[in-house]
Amino acid sequence: MLKALDKHNNMTANTQAAPVAKTAMPMPDTLVIIFFVALLAAALTYLVPAGSFDTQTVTFVQDGVEKSRDVVDPDSFLYAVDEQGEPLLKPVPAFDPAGKGFFNYMFEGLVSGDKWGSAVGVIMFMLVIGGSFGVVMATGTIDNGILRLIHHTQGREFLFIPVLFSLFSLGGAVFGMGEEAIAFAIIICPLMIRLGYDGITTVMVTYVATQVGFGASWMNPFSVAIAQGIAGIPVLSGSAVRVPMWIGFTLLGIAFTMLYARKIKKNPALSYSFATDAAFRDGDSNESEHQSRFNLGDILVLAAITATMGWVIWGVVVKHWFIPEIASQFFTMGLVVGVIGVLFKLNGLTLNGMAKAFKEGAATMLEPCLLVGSAAGILILLGKGGPTEPSVLNSVLAAAGGFIGHLPDALSAWFMLLFQSVFNFFVTSGSGQAALTMPLMAPLADIVGVSRQVAVLAFQLGDGFTNILVPTSASLMATLGVCRVEFSAWVRFIWRFMLMLLLAASAMVIGAHYLGFS
Repeated sequence: MLKALDKHNNMTANTQAAPVAKTAMPMPDTLVIIFFVALLAAALTYLVPAGSFDTQTVTFVQDGVEKSRDVVDPDSFLYAVDEQGEPLLKPVPAFDPAGKGFFNYMFEGLVSGDKWGSAVGVIMFMLVIGGSFGVVMATGTIDNGILRLIHHTQGREFLFIPVLFSLFSLGGAVFGMGEEAIAFAIIICPLMIRLGYDGITTVMVTYVATQVGFGASWMNPFSVAIAQGIAGIPVLSGSAVRVPMWIGFTLLGIAFTMLYARKIKKNPALSYSFATDAAFRDGDSNESEHQSRFNLGDILVLAAITATMGWVIWGVVVKHWFIPEIASQFFTMGLVVGVIGVLFKLNGLTLNGMAKAFKEGAATMLEPCLLVGSAAGILILLGKGGPTEPSVLNSVLAAAGGFIGHLPDALSAWFMLLFQSVFNFFVTSGSGQAALTMPLMAPLADIVGVSRQVAVLAFQLGDGFTNILVPTSASLMATLGVCRVEFSAWVRFIWRFMLMLLLAASAMVIGAHYLGFS
């Protein structure tokens, strides 16, 4: 009898313990994912010989001005060879005094580039704007403004999504907006969560919208214009096809985002970023103490933020500002807002409190900064010395060009899109990718019977859209960081939208080919 009871108790205990045993494995941290990608990149150097190209200078006319650019010579690719004349492997060692070893990738990635781009420029940009918006948030004005906005838009808050998505998509299409979305996301994320949405919705209406516009643009100076110039076709031609294309892809993005946002508003627990959104939801408990305060100081703070945003957009469009100039404007904004906060005693802000808020705001950027540096380190492992230095990256580019050159015309057009999408993992810069790939794709298009305009279309769609997925995109990782969205959660969410974009882009490229787009 006792044995039977013991057996029954053991079975009960096992039954009760079963759910614990079936608990799903947690998704790996983003740094873990990037580490294994780096491991894969290092492994490629043991399998793929290194090769290089010669470069040549091409000229093209943009906005009535003749411009030139160094690009690869498509017929010049050669493998590096050993003493026996065999293709040479350049395997990545564990450590390397020159910084190209596997375990060097984190540090070298963090300090790679210059102030004009990734990774160190983007990292410093993130720290400065993080600190500046830390001061802004310390005044309490954003919280108060959000609460008043929610109060005045009750029942119409769904309009925020199409309006914001359209504006950011237009920014991406007209002046290549991307990094600028990081600053906007800092402000918009608390608003979206207070409206009942989530951090992922914020990333969609800011950064993703810019890349939809970037990829489907009719006038992007950093991708379309450069690619057309290199391909030898009139710069900014084909707008009669590209403008409707931009409208179509923007509407697709809006529809997808609104469907997701509606589901999250009904049940916030369904959000892929529900756990990490808690940092923003915690502010809800303080609503009552904020609702009564909205004075002249708050109005001046909002005026300073609005003026800075407008000033930065003007500078980017008219003066072609980039990371250093934009960061300086936001730093100035932080100082001005801090002084206003001190003078009007907003949230009891003092000069010391202002300094503390700046440091805390910059500290929130530490994780995305590490992710940006790690992703940049992967490219160093594959060879980031440029087309003239033997590397695995150049060999992949040459092999892809040779493969596409032997395909039927329509299939070649589609494989150009596919190749540009994959290659964007390695070279996320639109102008950089154009300089590397278009000198190969343009003559290949002639050989297989695809128009050069279609080759440019495949380039811009592949280059732009995959920026919303690849972890080597500094702007994506930074935007996810400020919205506190884990990369693993982002992948689980965004793959459906990426599939939709790929199918629509494929239909666009193949359709343009058969309709004779030239």
